[in-house]
Amino acid sequence: MAQPDFVPLVSTDQVRPLNRLSVPGSWEQDRPAEIVSLRMPVGRRFGSTGSDLGFGLKLANLVAERAVLREGEHLDDVVAGCFSCGARRSSTFKRSPVIYDMEWAFALWGYWDFPSGTPEELVAFRQPIFAGAGHDYYRQRAIADMVQEAAVRLSPSDVRAGIHNWKTWLAQPDNG
Repeated sequence: MAQPDFVPLVSTDQVRPLNRLSVPGSWEQDRPAEIVSLRMPVGRRFGSTGSDLGFGLKLANLVAERAVLREGEHLDDVVAGCFSCGARRSSTFKRSPVIYDMEWAFALWGYWDFPSGTPEELVAFRQPIFAGAGHDYYRQRAIADMVQEAAVRLSPSDVRAGIHNWKTWLAQPDNG
């Protein structure tokens, strides 16, 4: 309703002109970390996404109770490294972690009580790799990335039976 002319107005009560916003310019997804495809990126140290990985950590701690450690190895480092491998295996099969993923990981790295014994070369190979993994995310990612794709598809019993083939399952550590 219009205001009559004879009513006195304070300057703040007067009708103000509309503040119009300018038309925005064009926009593109060009930021360095922008994901522009419908798929998650893959590559070194990107990790593996999966559902219910917190439960996988519980399973890794459960399996760790049976782990056979050597002098100088710490349980926290072993759990962190083997959990990352087990989580990678479960995400490869597009499911949540199960106990067999963690048993597979512990057997793959030789933290199992094998009837024929753990190869001493494997113990010497894993010790510097796992040292400090409990406190270093990038070391955990590197441990998971060292496992060859063919080994990820093995069953825990196949790994336990063929532990002496560990050199074909694990790549050399990447220092990058």
